[in-house]
Amino acid sequence: MRILMISDVYFPRINGVSTSIETFRDSLHAQGVDTTLLAPAYSPAEEAGASTPGLVRLPAWRVPFDPEDRLMHRTALAQWLAARQPGEFDLVHVQTPFAAHYAGLRLARRLGIPALATYHTYFEEYLHHYVPLLPRAVSRALARRFSRGQCNALDALVVPSQAMAQALRDYGVTCPQHVIPTGVREADFTPGDGAGFRLRHQIEPTRPLLLFVGRVAHEKNIGFLLDVVEHLRRQRPDVLLLITGEGPAQDALRDDCERRALSHNVRFMGYLDRQQALADCYRAADLFVFASRTETQGLVLLEAMAQARPVLALSAMGTRDILEGNPGAVIAEDAPAAFAQRAAALLAQPAELARLGEQACAHARNWSAAQSARRLGDVYAGLCRGAAPGLPTPLAQAEGAPTWQETPVA
Repeated sequence: MRILMISDVYFPRINGVSTSIETFRDSLHAQGVDTTLLAPAYSPAEEAGASTPGLVRLPAWRVPFDPEDRLMHRTALAQWLAARQPGEFDLVHVQTPFAAHYAGLRLARRLGIPALATYHTYFEEYLHHYVPLLPRAVSRALARRFSRGQCNALDALVVPSQAMAQALRDYGVTCPQHVIPTGVREADFTPGDGAGFRLRHQIEPTRPLLLFVGRVAHEKNIGFLLDVVEHLRRQRPDVLLLITGEGPAQDALRDDCERRALSHNVRFMGYLDRQQALADCYRAADLFVFASRTETQGLVLLEAMAQARPVLALSAMGTRDILEGNPGAVIAEDAPAAFAQRAAALLAQPAELARLGEQACAHARNWSAAQSARRLGDVYAGLCRGAAPGLPTPLAQAEGAPTWQETPVA
């Protein structure tokens, strides 16, 4: 099969969408599925043609008020699409709902091939952070209507969690849905050098270390974690929270730390190299903490677990599939004081943290990137044959399996 993926974002832009695309493409390639990715160029070198095989970069504009993102030039995109001929691709897989969605759908209809998309972002709980003057009820209604219209124009939809699939059904999305999370690659289980990371960043070997990894954005609820640290330092004055990543909320969060006199207890790490430094950072932590209520999956939880780090998190939306029934994860109450109390109790028990970390790592192996890619490949094959079975309702779960896994139906 020859698959065209189209996305409005990709590396060097670091976020869950970029990571998901890369993980699936690598795993699909290993299984003999050929993918070409069309994405924006982020530098003059990329525009000039310096590229990776199977990756096409188009000239792109900087997005106003968002220096991390790009928008592909309409003319360049139209010209590239117009040059595509019948038989060149068997299916179009759209990864983002902006220019990529309309371009991908238009090309698929012209070539007479199926089009599906992955629903990566919970826009209902996203827009009000970026359009604050719009009443929240209005932004939610617009997001639902927007998502319903886009999704129902497709032949099928991939969603990373059961909770997101149910939310889309509640919107009125009727196209077939396939719950396929982004998996964890075998390389992610290679232990990082936690002791070396602490040494390089002058963090004492015994200092209690909490870690957040993700886009530093308003919808990630990082302010909640600052509240947690404020409570926790009363019991553990030396506690340190690392915030790894960058994003539009970073300046506001730094100012908040200064205002609360938390600078000794919170450190902003920026982006870390995913090849090694990020694994080292995961491994250095005692506990991975997460408070987002808007995740469609929460891949960073699995990355932490693959490094044998226990997770303390809120169970909301997509994170439920990872957290519930997971012996290496602790679900916290949605209140900073209670979250902090649970963190303090865990940090006081190093042996228990180690035991939870081992269980977390074992559980993460159920979320195999190769398995997810095989299931996505089966969806591709079914669509190309003219079948789109989908998941109209949640299926029964195999005992001990993650909540997204389907069981065979006789």
